[in-house]
Amino acid sequence: MPTKVVMAQLSPTMEEGKLIEWKISEGDAVAQGDIVAEIETDKANMDVEAMGAGVLRKIVVQEGATVPVGTLIGIIAEPDEDIESLLSEAEAASAVVATEEPSDAPEETTAPAETAVPDEAAAIDEAAADETAEAAEEPSAVVLPLETGLEAEGGRVRASPVARKMAAQEGIELGTIAGSGPGGRIVKADVEAAMAAPAGAARAPAAGAIGGAEPVGEPRLRDERVEASQMRKAIARRLAESIGPVPHFYLTIEVDMGRALDMRSELNARADGFKIGVNDILLKTAAEALVRHPQVNASWDEDAIQFHGRVDLGIAVAVEGGLITPVLRDADRKGLRRISLESADLIERARARKLLPEEYQGATFSVSNLGMFGIDEFTAVINPPEAAILAVGMTLEKPVIEGGEITVRRRMRVTMSCDHRVVDGAIGSAYLATLKEMLENPLAMVL
Repeated sequence: MPTKVVMAQLSPTMEEGKLIEWKISEGDAVAQGDIVAEIETDKANMDVEAMGAGVLRKIVVQEGATVPVGTLIGIIAEPDEDIESLLSEAEAASAVVATEEPSDAPEETTAPAETAVPDEAAAIDEAAADETAEAAEEPSAVVLPLETGLEAEGGRVRASPVARKMAAQEGIELGTIAGSGPGGRIVKADVEAAMAAPAGAARAPAAGAIGGAEPVGEPRLRDERVEASQMRKAIARRLAESIGPVPHFYLTIEVDMGRALDMRSELNARADGFKIGVNDILLKTAAEALVRHPQVNASWDEDAIQFHGRVDLGIAVAVEGGLITPVLRDADRKGLRRISLESADLIERARARKLLPEEYQGATFSVSNLGMFGIDEFTAVINPPEAAILAVGMTLEKPVIEGGEITVRRRMRVTMSCDHRVVDGAIGSAYLATLKEMLENPLAMVL
């Protein structure tokens, strides 16, 4: 019996998906459980498994296309099986879904391209709408910006999946091609230009491609409409669900970080093979304070308040194309060493867009730290159904009056966004007071 390959709903908030790559070609044999395709969801890039065995008889949706959940994208069947009825369904689907590969055309084209928000991650190739960033292999940085230039970290040439595949088929060495994408990323147009160039000719960026050389005097800014990634669409939906319906209010407090930073230095001097980060201390302190103020570790549930018996912290991480919050489970029950190791692993896999759904869903409280970007203070948007989120700024040396004299202290400002349906001003203030006390007197965490 023929087996449908469909765009599966791989996260609760997923409404559509983008087909990044077919792992097999038409005519290839398939066993049940084989990985047949990779898709981009609103949170991560995920594999699609074959639900039956046979041969991939038909690819219905081409790489680069975005289709709704449930759409037929391929057909698996035995070589002699009748698939006419499914082909009719495929034809109906193709009438709705544009399956042609978008153009890599230069500036004058009107074809939309996928991009990312510059202040959260490096831009995806704007010149190639049919090419998706290799998030798993070229992750964007959370604390540092993406590298620029032709070579990625570790010496790997930065190139889009389509460009990499074309270069391999034509026997062209990627390192000999000048990329025209952001940061020198090689795109499809660059490989096509290299194929057309005479043997031994210098390979320059494709003319007119975004990121390539601009004629002198030409403006760099341009009007352009770009297609949003699945993650960016999900963020847009979630923010509309949060900032409007959820009644936000904000509480800010300033913390003396001197003792906490001294403690960190002492711990790292004794650490063997790992380092405690400031964010690790913040996560541990936020979790301990939630245990002492369970009203903040709660959610609004229609006409009731749901108090949570576990402290599961969401860690806001900027990734290419948006933002994701991997969840550190039972954070209050873990020491700094374990928090450091687990959070580092979660953040690394979040950058690579390789988190499982259960690893980024179900947080009870979130922490967003922009201090490493030089931000003094900011407010964050609550991620429903959580009732609060902590926004952390950078630590600065400031003059402070103590005992009538001016002294310099290392100070940090934190702002908590609160859902007023769950957290009142007094409750939020009490939580921040405890957080401040613990950070200024780190031994308080063990009492």
